[in-house]
Amino acid sequence: MREWNLRAYDMVEEQIIGRDVRDARVLEAMTSVPRHLFVPEEHAESAYIDRPLPIGERQTISQPYMVAKMTELLSAERGMRVLEIGTGSGYQAAVLAWMGLRVWSIERIEPLADQARQRLDGLNLNVTVIHADGRDGYPSEAPYDRVIVTAAASRVELAWDNQLISNGRLVAPLNVMTGGQRLLVRENLERGFRNTWYDYCRFVPLLAGLEKSSEGIKWSSL
Repeated sequence: MREWNLRAYDMVEEQIIGRDVRDARVLEAMTSVPRHLFVPEEHAESAYIDRPLPIGERQTISQPYMVAKMTELLSAERGMRVLEIGTGSGYQAAVLAWMGLRVWSIERIEPLADQARQRLDGLNLNVTVIHADGRDGYPSEAPYDRVIVTAAASRVELAWDNQLISNGRLVAPLNVMTGGQRLLVRENLERGFRNTWYDYCRFVPLLAGLEKSSEGIKWSSL
């Protein structure tokens, strides 16, 4: 077994199962997707530790536990259509695609979108990466069975609600009045939307508009 497989196994055993994530499909995906390929080269040795890491452009890859927790809360089944707001490095999308989901992922920062697209294509994962403003969702492929937001939002955008199927589910970190952020699960039920709150968390903010800047980050090679 390669070194990264051992590290991924230890990551799941110590950081994820130990914090009560139990979905077997999520655990298998977190063990199988090579997380070190989704961080810049200088952080590859730290890819499997329990904290977020910088990926350039003032963005981060979420800590492994948070990726696993949000994926479990999404409660998605193989073949479902998922909209992701905030591609980042592409790691969350890779976990979802590995589980057999069809993913459309939106990234507002062009270099990150380009790098993630290349990385996901190289791993033969079924993800379409779009350079766009995630606040608008992606109406041309709507509706979606699930929506996952990977940056801290001040509100659930109307576009996300409108692009979610009946009985669909959204998972997002939202800013809360008490300070900080919490994970929200929002279900689109016949009688309206139902909100359920989970862990406190910390994500980079969801921003408006598009960016084309690049910091020239060197990434781990496929």
